[in-house]
Amino acid sequence: MGVLKRFEQRLEGMVNGTFAKVFKSEVQPVEIAGALQRECDNNATIWNRDRTVVPNDFIVELSTPDYERLSPYSGQLGDELAGLVRDYAKQQRYTFMGPIKVHLEKADDLDTGLYRVRSRTLASSTSQSSDRGPERGGAGYPSRAAGPAGGPPGAPPMPSTPPPGGGRPGLAAVGSDRRPGGPGPLPGAQVRCWIEINGTRHQISRATLVLGRSTEADVRIDDPGVSRRHCEIRTGTPPTIQDLGSTNGIVVDGQHTTRATLRDGSRIVVGSTTIVYRQAEG
Repeated sequence: MGVLKRFEQRLEGMVNGTFAKVFKSEVQPVEIAGALQRECDNNATIWNRDRTVVPNDFIVELSTPDYERLSPYSGQLGDELAGLVRDYAKQQRYTFMGPIKVHLEKADDLDTGLYRVRSRTLASSTSQSSDRGPERGGAGYPSRAAGPAGGPPGAPPMPSTPPPGGGRPGLAAVGSDRRPGGPGPLPGAQVRCWIEINGTRHQISRATLVLGRSTEADVRIDDPGVSRRHCEIRTGTPPTIQDLGSTNGIVVDGQHTTRATLRDGSRIVVGSTTIVYRQAEG
């Protein structure tokens, strides 16, 4: 059972209908939960081969009406959302630099049904932050608000303190390996990426690799359940896979998704074909 489904069931099973009024709000708790998962995926940082760090401190900004509906339950809802982030991170093999916290805040620049998620990684005196534009409750589609990074006019982004030496701590690009907090790439270290399909290895030697049934795809998959341009693997930090509007979608490590972070051993299912993503030094 998926993490989001378990989260919904926990909320629905709470005694005395604690969240009955919450579910009448345009912004539903499960939508916020999905946004927190995306925030983890979009801000995952590879520290080394075995460790991918994601944010652990989240602020969910809501319109005044939605905040007034949700704020009476903010403590319990925040705990449930933090638990969901923890479960999702375990499933995706993410790690944190500190305790997980989810806070609700009111944003006067947001209309009813819009919400915005901000996150940062907190560890001692080091933090990194990101801002996301507002999203529409009910559909989860991005929507713009006035001001930089979707914030109110003239509002600065959430402050962050870069680690010594600048940049994100332990950020590693495909093609190099960086020690967490270390001075730079290890001499001669390279990261090779490839996929395995039915025992055949396909090297990934470009920024993007399109998989599909078309002869024009970078890797052709002869499977009637696969679209002509089904999905695309993007090398980067971290590497990701993106659905390209396929008919049947993609499943990554047992989860139906449109976008996911990849790591060594990730299993991708398209149609009835299983693809294994691999990466290694050397």
